[in-house]
Order: sequence, then structure tokens, then C-alpha cells
Amino acid sequence: MPTITEYYGISEPVPFVNVEVTADNRLYVDPHAIRLRKSGQPFADLALLCLDTFTQEVTDSILQGTPASLRRGEQILQRFVEPWETRLGMSRRGFHGHGGGDIVGTWIWGVLTDDVEALVRIGVLKQIEDLPLFVDGVDRDITSDITTRIVFDALVKFTAQMLVQYPEFTGGDHQVGTFTKQIWSTDALDWVDVEVTLPVADGKALLLVPTGWARPTLLMSAGRYYGTSVLTFAQLEQAVVGSDGKLIKTPKDRLKKQTGLGRGRNTNLAVTMKAFEKGEDLLAAFKAFVHGRLDKSEPEDKAA
Repeated sequence: MPTITEYYGISEPVPFVNVEVTADNRLYVDPHAIRLRKSGQPFADLALLCLDTFTQEVTDSILQGTPASLRRGEQILQRFVEPWETRLGMSRRGFHGHGGGDIVGTWIWGVLTDDVEALVRIGVLKQIEDLPLFVDGVDRDITSDITTRIVFDALVKFTAQMLVQYPEFTGGDHQVGTFTKQIWSTDALDWVDVEVTLPVADGKALLLVPTGWARPTLLMSAGRYYGTSVLTFAQLEQAVVGSDGKLIKTPKDRLKKQTGLGRGRNTNLAVTMKAFEKGEDLLAAFKAFVHGRLDKSEPEDKAA
């Protein structure tokens, strides 16, 4: 199946993720990748503003705790629609695979106002990429779908720039179309409908994604957080000083078998709260770890 460059006859390299136009591509828009790679990336600042204002509106509605604010928080989470325009992810495992964006939003809202509300209230959970670490069922597919919807305005503006930069998108028999799409407005701090112009490929609107914004896995995953920050905290908490003055740590494979330290998001949540009570922000430390380990040579934008 043709990639975007093959379909339009564009010479590589290109500044967008070069996916196949007629199939779901197993790459996922990663909000933390956008955050870490924003330097020099077109429209990354707008994407981050969209992400952070959206998350702020949701968390503020929880912190205010009034009936009106709680209704608003749930309502803006229920306005997700399937972001099939990018051709990224796997639709059977995204919003559609979970019953629809409104159902996914309701489910996330329930977790935010119950299981992880404490993290919201103490200010630890404050970015959209934090959700996969603590919310069961929110993995790369749902995270990608949510992120794509929230940063849709930035992706539309990036695509418009690509239409100017690459006349092949409108050359020959290729066409663009005008579509009414929902975007998150950083001015209105709400969802609004706008008319956008997008290329039409294989009869469907095509939304381009900047290089570096999509990956085969999330930089911040529940398993990675558990295996690094969570178990490392448990190791140090249980460590004892040997006769030689050195710390003796319990191996991580043994820690995993202890009650309360088994792999899972419940453990991530419990240990994160425990660490916070002792003055340690495991989530901040994990983000610093991820930033330090980011391999910029990874071929993350190639469709698998």
C-alpha cells in the first residue's frame, strides 16, 4: 500500500510522518514526545498549549468540586471523536474499540474523580501523558486518540503549511476538501466547530503529523514507570546498610513478588502517593529519566 510520499509523488525526506494512506499504521501520537521534541518543531507550542489548557480545565473542575464544574469536566471529556484522519493507531483498539469517545471520556472521568483524585488534588497528575501510568485501559491507542483530538488545531495548521510547501498535494488529480471539524480552542477553553481544508487521499480527509510526534510505543508507559521509578523507590525504602557501609538492596525481581508491589497501575498509584508523603515526586523523577534516555536516533516515524 502506498505511503503518503508515494501516493502524491513527493520526494523524501519530509517533515511529516510518512504513513500508508489506505490503512491504520501502528504508530501513536505521544504527548510526551511532543513536549520533549518541541524545539524546532512547527506548531509544537500550540499543541502543548492545547494539551495543557485542556488538562487544566479538567483538573480545575475537579478541584473546584461544584456541581456545575463537575458537569463541565465530564462534558469536555465526552467530546472525543475517532481521529481517523491521521491513519495512525489501530481503530479497533482506539475510541471505536472501546465503544466510542463519549464512553471513553466518561470512563476516564470516573477514574479521575475516584481512583486517582488524590493525585489530582496534590498536583502530581497534571499532564495528559500522566494518565497511562495510573488509569487501567489507557494505553498507547487511547492516549494517541485523545492527544490527536486535543491537538487537532495544531495538526490542521501544520497540514496547511505542508499544502503550501508541497504543491504535489494539489497537483494532477489530487484534491483538497473543506470539512467541519471539532477542535479544542485555547481562547474559548472549550470545543468548537471550525471549517478546515485538508488533502483528500483514497477518498478520505488526510491530516499530517510532524516528524517526531508519533512512536510505536509511549515514552511514558505504566510498565516503564513501574520498572524504574516505582521499584527503585521500593528498593531504597527497604535497603539496609551492610557491615561494609554499603547499601544492600532487594533485587527488583524479588520485590515484584511482595504483597503490594506486584506489577500494575494500582501499585503505581499506591507507591506514588507513599513517596509523595515522604517528600518525593516519583512522577517528576520519571520524566527526568525519560528525558535523559530519549534516543533521538530511534526510527520512530517509520510505519511498522
